[in-house]
Amino acid sequence: MLRNYLKTAFRNVWKNKVFSLINILGLSIGLSAAFVIGAMVFYDLSFDKFHPDGDRIYRVTTAFKSPDGDFYNAGVTVPLAQALVDLNMEELETVAPFFTTYPLHVENQETGDRFKNPEFVIYTEPSYFKTFEYNWLAGNKESALEEPNKVVLSEERARKYFPNKELEGILGKSVMYNDTIPATVSGIVANFNKRTDIVFEEFISLKTAATQDMTNAVNEANWNNTNSASQLFIKLSQNADPIKVQETLAQIAIEHDEPEMVAIGRSNTYAIQPLTDIHLNPDYGTFDFNDSRTTMSALKSLLFLAAILVLLGCINFINLNTAQAIQRAKEIGIRKTLGSSRKQLIFQFLGETFILTLAAAILSFFLSKWLLILFSDFIPTGLTFELFWNPWIMVGIAVLLILVTVLSGFYPALVMSKYKPVSVLKQQILPNSNKGSLRKYLTVFQFVIAQVFIIATLMVGKQLNYIMKKDMGFKTEAIAYLRTPWRDTSAIKRARFVRQMEELPGIKQVVLSGNPPASFSTMSMGALFVDGEKEVNSDLQLMYGNANYFDLYNLKLVAGRMPLNDSIREFVVNKSYLKVIGIENPGDVVGKILKNDNENLPIVGVMEDFNQHSLKYGVAPMAFTGGSYSGKWTQFRTIHFKLNSLDTVDWPTTISRVETIWKDLYPESDFEYSFMDDTVKKFYESEQKTSILLQWATGLAILISCLGLFGLVIHTTERRTKEIGIRKILGANLFQLNFLLSKDFLKLVLIAFLIATPIAWYGLNNWLEGFANKTTLSWWIFALSGLSMIVISLLTMTIKTINSANTNPVKSLRTE
Repeated sequence: MLRNYLKTAFRNVWKNKVFSLINILGLSIGLSAAFVIGAMVFYDLSFDKFHPDGDRIYRVTTAFKSPDGDFYNAGVTVPLAQALVDLNMEELETVAPFFTTYPLHVENQETGDRFKNPEFVIYTEPSYFKTFEYNWLAGNKESALEEPNKVVLSEERARKYFPNKELEGILGKSVMYNDTIPATVSGIVANFNKRTDIVFEEFISLKTAATQDMTNAVNEANWNNTNSASQLFIKLSQNADPIKVQETLAQIAIEHDEPEMVAIGRSNTYAIQPLTDIHLNPDYGTFDFNDSRTTMSALKSLLFLAAILVLLGCINFINLNTAQAIQRAKEIGIRKTLGSSRKQLIFQFLGETFILTLAAAILSFFLSKWLLILFSDFIPTGLTFELFWNPWIMVGIAVLLILVTVLSGFYPALVMSKYKPVSVLKQQILPNSNKGSLRKYLTVFQFVIAQVFIIATLMVGKQLNYIMKKDMGFKTEAIAYLRTPWRDTSAIKRARFVRQMEELPGIKQVVLSGNPPASFSTMSMGALFVDGEKEVNSDLQLMYGNANYFDLYNLKLVAGRMPLNDSIREFVVNKSYLKVIGIENPGDVVGKILKNDNENLPIVGVMEDFNQHSLKYGVAPMAFTGGSYSGKWTQFRTIHFKLNSLDTVDWPTTISRVETIWKDLYPESDFEYSFMDDTVKKFYESEQKTSILLQWATGLAILISCLGLFGLVIHTTERRTKEIGIRKILGANLFQLNFLLSKDFLKLVLIAFLIATPIAWYGLNNWLEGFANKTTLSWWIFALSGLSMIVISLLTMTIKTINSANTNPVKSLRTE
């Protein structure tokens, strides 16, 4: 029976080649998008799902509450870990503090081989290996990190540092970090071989940091000092209530909040973050600083997009099959007369649908492989086509095919299977207006989606163009910068670097200062403005530089003067800060005092506002000061330089000469530099990706909709062949016939435009609210969208209608 169903279904599919091809193409476009997006979602949701006790492992994070908004940090105050240990909570099985560190180099003490900038190195305690279950290849996890100057290496790192040695033979060998920190290898663990954000490779005993390298950091007793390098994992006991742990952390935070900060609405609180939340939570960074990772909201948006594209393909199928119902009426009547039941007919039509869906799925597999290459910038690095053979992915695809088969084929099967044989064979069946109405509704829905996508694409492009061309308040042309190694505290080296760069013929100006005016790295401080009895407490973003820095970036001083030197902390504030403290005239604030940690900080000037971040955000209250030397430490660690010419031809030569100086002064560190305009462009990578994806989504939605429209036009022209012939004989010209065949469909496009306009306006208006600097929602975007859809629809219909209008009427009327 099943074989007969499939055999007959295949014959019917082959008999209606044009409609079958349209259905296959429409479904394959939607399915290929669904396959790729589904693989992306599966990939991102599978991170850290393999840990035996993963559901009990949490990272403790910090949230800073203030009237200006909430800010988040993956780090915690150092004393928190010991406080949790001292509480001896039955809900906690382990408390595992760790500190991230970034050595300049590590040396094999036996061979003298040196390895630069080892990544993913942490200081931690034995409790870390009780929290995470590693496969130990050598050593004892109970004692490996008990003593100072011990290190556990991953298998990959051990083989790198000690090639040609057995793993057991590596135990007891010595390495030296930064020429000052000796460590003996006390254990080797296998690298996690599944998708994970726990990427650490070297685990140095925390007691080592306490005695040699990070004494101040790991012994920090200040509850108000939060550093992202100090992090904490906890593992809950079996059946422990996470809410109780959260409540305990909240109480600890309250106990250590400063009353004067609470009085002005500022407080800190701790939160527990599930291990599986780390990968997709944008509030906290991952340990590999992966900026290209996605978020849960982005995955939901992609799933919605995939569902829309699949639905559009299904609508094509429903429309074309119900439109063909009349042509297949006699076949159905004969089948019923010969004894076929309605149930059998439904299975017959579903079989045809399944064959088409299966053909579309096979085509989609080939398209998916191509899409993974085409969209490589959007696809996670570890996602390859091989993931499609994962059993869960295969099950998901099978379920999707069944769902699409039922969604596309069930309604047409119901419609066609209920025809009465007597009426059909006597040709007494007429087109059902209800079915025609449904086709119109579905066609309108398709074009609503297409026009919303067109409007959104145009608007996102307009906004992106606006913010990328808008002046940020400083110069970026021909300016580059590089950061000197943060562990190298030699001011003499930096001064020498600047002098040698100034001698290069391709460089116009060199400035040693803090971060560039716009960067991903910012610093801030709490400041109390004091003016007689008036006191205003707020946060201030900090910038470090001098008069040369202002000159290089063309920053404007509107009142007062620049800080005189680095020995006295003097501040230049921006105009946005004046709004915070309620002063209109810039000159009135010069000479006033800011207080921070009982230190009086004089305001000596006011500068024009400039954007330190993406123009998506407003200008923050900001203060500019000198280098703030404290012993060997200074914020003047970034070298900014302006190239002589805007002609980029000579730039590679100049950069190469700068690299030569770098290698002479900092041979242990990699040479890295950035152009200021490239840094600014990186602010908008997310919006650029959104724009590109919208363009593709729009194109696919239009293509699927037009395929469906083309199929309906074919059906309409075939049904009205005799009418067209009669009208031609009576004198109708080509334009009149084309208009006759197109006008009903154009009405649907116009109705779709009227529905899409308010939907798109509402959505885009809400989207623009997220930008402090935004363009206007122009009327021409909506007009252009409607006009574009009309033109595209006309072109699609004209391909068939002109051909039908040019047909010799004798051919269509010869049987009359």
